[in-house]
Amino acid sequence: MSTKLAFLFPGQGSQAVGMGRDLAERFPAAAQTFAEADEALGFPLSKLIFDGPEEDLKLTENTQPAILTVSVAAWRVLAAHGVHPAMAAGHSLGEWSAHVSAGTLSFADAVRAVKARGHAMQLAVPAGQGAMAAILALAADQVAEACKEAAAEIGLPVAAANLNSPGQTVISGALAAVERAAALAKTKGARRAVMLPVSAPFHCALMHPAQEEVACVLAGLALHDPSIPVAANVTGSLVTTADAAKDALIRQVTCAVRWVDCVQSLIAAGATHFVEVGPGKVLCGLMKQIDPAQKSLNVEDQASLEATLAALG
Repeated sequence: MSTKLAFLFPGQGSQAVGMGRDLAERFPAAAQTFAEADEALGFPLSKLIFDGPEEDLKLTENTQPAILTVSVAAWRVLAAHGVHPAMAAGHSLGEWSAHVSAGTLSFADAVRAVKARGHAMQLAVPAGQGAMAAILALAADQVAEACKEAAAEIGLPVAAANLNSPGQTVISGALAAVERAAALAKTKGARRAVMLPVSAPFHCALMHPAQEEVACVLAGLALHDPSIPVAANVTGSLVTTADAAKDALIRQVTCAVRWVDCVQSLIAAGATHFVEVGPGKVLCGLMKQIDPAQKSLNVEDQASLEATLAALG
């Protein structure tokens, strides 16, 4: 059976000071990527990524272009080694990285767009008014039920934001509604409900102002039909046109990330190996929960690159 690669691109939460430095120091394709990001944004993003401070890197408007840049650097290093995907997906912000890899939009346009996206997300809800929580070991339909009950009871929005694996659903919304939904989820049998240290309630109705900003930004960019199919967070299905890609990138700001469906669509399309491209191994971990039979690898530095190249033969 021939190898059919799917590249997976991580989202916010995978950042760490120093990420990508090893690739930049060893591979011209990666060094060039960091230089391009600095030029596109008009400030030394690479210095913030490599040296911190961490509190600045954790600001959403910095985190998003930073993770995109490291992911694109890793993708370009793989390409320089002759490793190319047949399809791709990205978790939330990672969907933008996936579309850069598919040629849907240029890296310079994407890095500027996700900085604007991050800034708009940060401004959409005043600090302390929104929240997110991870609900563990409870079926997604029961999590949805808990959210519906909490929203009706509190009179504020809360909904599933990330359908990450069969045993992990993240909810998002107004703080009081999220806290109530988390408590209700535990009464329904959730093993744990963990409040997350996030700066805003992503992927919920409260992000509508940010969605409008992303729509405005994308309206001014040239998008092309992706060269490979890319799984859309909002539906879990594969997109193959510029219009569908643009619609998906806009709608995902307020809609849930249907990650389980994204992965299942890639498997159905014939993916035999998955490579997480960029910082961390969060998506490799989720893959073990979604389908332990799948082979997942990752590339974030020279050691993981060599291991992945060896595994792919």
